[in-house]
Amino acid sequence: MSETTEPQPEPIRFYGTTWVDHSRGYALRRVGLALGALLTAAAGAFVLRFAYEGVAVADIGAWASVLLVAAFAVCSSLAFSRTLGSYTRRPEERAERDAAAESSMRSIRAIGFIGVLLAYALRSLVEAPGEKLARGEYEEALARHERLRSARSGNPASKKRKRKRKQ
Repeated sequence: MSETTEPQPEPIRFYGTTWVDHSRGYALRRVGLALGALLTAAAGAFVLRFAYEGVAVADIGAWASVLLVAAFAVCSSLAFSRTLGSYTRRPEERAERDAAAESSMRSIRAIGFIGVLLAYALRSLVEAPGEKLARGEYEEALARHERLRSARSGNPASKKRKRKRKQ
């Protein structure tokens, strides 16, 4: 007969399970990851500047330069909003039709990687990305475990039964 144990928290990337009690450098890790994401976004913008200059040097026309800037701006904004929203819901919760939309978003997120990095940095300033979702699920699992544990009254075979006395 196995004894049920308390549910364990789900680890979050870069944080492990320190998000539960905010221990072992949790705040420092959040600040460090936010700064790292911002620095990586700045480096990415610098690389995109070289791509833009390459198009400008090729002298293929002003429309191509405008199209390139517009494509990166639109992809970055879409990637930012989708990434920021993904920290509050599980991918399994989305409908079947959304699976195709999420699959097509991979290329947009790759092109708009600056938006993804900025969303990660912004969320890291508030909490660990995905912490709210993980905390809700963990607290629900703890409450369910406590209800189940308190509902049990032990081994039913060892209970003494009250007998009715005949009068």
